[in-house]
Amino acid sequence: MGASSFAFLAAAGAAFGIADLLGAAAARAPRVMSAAGELADAFVVQGREGRDPGAADRRRLLLTGAAGTALAGAAVAGPVAGVLAGAAGPWCVARVLRARRERYRRAVDDGCAQVAVALADALAGGHSLRAAIAAAAAGVGGAAGHELGRTAAELAAGARTDEALRSLRDRAGSERMDVLVAACALQRRAGGDLARLLRDCAAAMEEQGRLDGELRAATAQARFTGALVVLLPAGGALLAELASPGWLAGLLGSLLTAWLVLLALGLQLVAAVLIHRLGRPAR
Repeated sequence: MGASSFAFLAAAGAAFGIADLLGAAAARAPRVMSAAGELADAFVVQGREGRDPGAADRRRLLLTGAAGTALAGAAVAGPVAGVLAGAAGPWCVARVLRARRERYRRAVDDGCAQVAVALADALAGGHSLRAAIAAAAAGVGGAAGHELGRTAAELAAGARTDEALRSLRDRAGSERMDVLVAACALQRRAGGDLARLLRDCAAAMEEQGRLDGELRAATAQARFTGALVVLLPAGGALLAELASPGWLAGLLGSLLTAWLVLLALGLQLVAAVLIHRLGRPAR
């Protein structure tokens, strides 16, 4: 009876302890979910609106990336791999953020021809440049339309036209948007038919976009083959490690083989950079 009583008391204590832990977790869950939502929002907004995360959000994203890659590396290949993966985590997060920013910039660049046509139509309809920006922002979608809408909001708030255009140029970081802003600034200073100039710019941009598309299509197979050749050794090493656990550690255990592996990784990295630069369309 004594042993049964102690067992019953232990089980009851464990149940109360688990309930207390669940209650504490439930109390903190909204804050945890709120923090996770803020991180996800900072990540999503950059790709959708082109806004870079603030300093606090960027630190949290880097720390989350380091923790996530460290846990994944430790689960797959042990503590040492976890430490190395955790050290590389912030770099990976920074590269992803930079890639999303570049993707947004390209989206703005691709929509500049549509912006030029919309502005030309509004100007031909008798609007001033300030009113034409507001009218065009309502009819242009995508990333370029979002940036034009921000400019229209700045003008509605009382910003000067030149300042709003410079802000648009700096935010977009697009060569085609630079051309549109320069055309608008030139017309304000020297006069002329801005609507016709914008239509000519739109035609040139569409032609350039067509040529860029043909160039990407012509080099797609070569770029894919180059990336596949670069990734094949890493894939082979991963398969060998999965088939024979400890193979990679044994390979790195010898000074000669470790040096050869590091040399091969360096050459693969140089090859990846060169393939990326050779496959990038020239501007």
